[in-house]
Amino acid sequence: MHSSIDNFEMPNEEQVHLAAESFRLLADPTRIKVLWALLQGESSVACLAELAGAAPTAVSQHLAKLRLAGLVKGRREGTFVYYSAADDHVKGLLDQALFHADHLDGDLPHKDARSATTTRG
Repeated sequence: MHSSIDNFEMPNEEQVHLAAESFRLLADPTRIKVLWALLQGESSVACLAELAGAAPTAVSQHLAKLRLAGLVKGRREGTFVYYSAADDHVKGLLDQALFHADHLDGDLPHKDARSATTTRG
C-alpha cells in the first residue's frame, strides 16, 4: 500500500526512540512552562521556579532531565547556573505543541469526564 507513495520512508529506530524520549520528557506541565520561559531568554532556577509555580528543587530536577535530553543548556557564572533552550528546534517543537493544544481545547472531553469513564465502580 505505502510502496506506491513516492519517497515514502519510515524513520529509523534511533530517530523514533529519540523522538519518543523527547515527547516523554515534554509530557509534564512544569517542564513545558520552564521551556517556554527559557525560550524567552536565559534564566536561573529561582526565576524559573517562580514563573512555573514550582519549588526550586523540583525545577532543578526537571532542568537536569531536560539538559540530559539536549533540550536545554546551562552556563555557569560563578556559583550560579543560567539555563537557556538548546536551540530553535526546541522552540518549534513547543510552538507546535501549544498551537495544537489551542486548536483542541473545545474538542476534547473534559478531564473529569475522561476520569469518570476510566474509573471502575
